[in-house]
Amino acid sequence: MTGQSGAAGEMEVLKGKHILVCEDNTINAEIVKRLLEKKGCIVDIAENGKVAVNKFGSSITGYYDAILINIRMPVMDGIEATEYIRTLNRKDSKTIVIIAMSANAFREDIDKSLAAGMNAHLAKPVSPEAMFEELARDISRKE
Repeated sequence: MTGQSGAAGEMEVLKGKHILVCEDNTINAEIVKRLLEKKGCIVDIAENGKVAVNKFGSSITGYYDAILINIRMPVMDGIEATEYIRTLNRKDSKTIVIIAMSANAFREDIDKSLAAGMNAHLAKPVSPEAMFEELARDISRKE
């Protein structure tokens, strides 16, 4: 789609989507949650990668449409969690959209995220518009 109405139309894909936000900073997690809810998303929070792996792994297949995951977290970081999710014996483990959110924005950091199986890497502070656009684009590709 092109033009102003195209961008708005592309954001419609986010309505009703289940997003797992994996962020150890409570304030950042709440901000992302509220932003996504304003777009009509249904949001769950995981405070570290291990919790994210458990939530994804115990959900019904196809429940989550995307995971936004911080790279640096205690217990299990975003890279390790992504690699683990990608190896789960589930139909959706290879196709779930996983997007890194990280203060580390050097080329090698981005490459490391992509090599772990992430679909994209957003640099913090994440612009809400960039987050929405990336989610909409990646979810649309998957559908």
